[in-house]
Amino acid sequence: MKGAKSTKKADSKLTVKKTAAKGKAAKDPNKPKRPASAFFVFMEDFRKQYKEEHPDNKSVAAVGKAGGTKWKSMSESEKAPFVAKADKRKKEYEKNIDVYNKKLAGGANDEDDDSDKSKSEVNNEEDEEGSDEDEDDD
Repeated sequence: MKGAKSTKKADSKLTVKKTAAKGKAAKDPNKPKRPASAFFVFMEDFRKQYKEEHPDNKSVAAVGKAGGTKWKSMSESEKAPFVAKADKRKKEYEKNIDVYNKKLAGGANDEDDDSDKSKSEVNNEEDEEGSDEDEDDD
């Protein structure tokens, strides 16, 4: 009987997780990705260096552990170039996210601005297409 009670509890927990996953909003593929932190900027370079020194090692965990250890042992002055790169990426991201948010808020207005044709050119084409159809009917 104890086993029956535990399975009911487990089933109810599973259903809660399933409903939570369904309620999650879909990601927008056009949204800019968040910038990497200074540590991850450091890890980009460190991974290359570590693979050159340890070509036989295929463990991602080992690379991460070694990188974390080295990052902790570094002084602020040694971390400065990575922090500067991360700040630069963050500023770039903030510009991109502002543009993205304006596009979302503006809706169709910004989409027309991206087009090479002006609104009058687009309207002229639609008028010409409509006049062609009228001429065919005559």
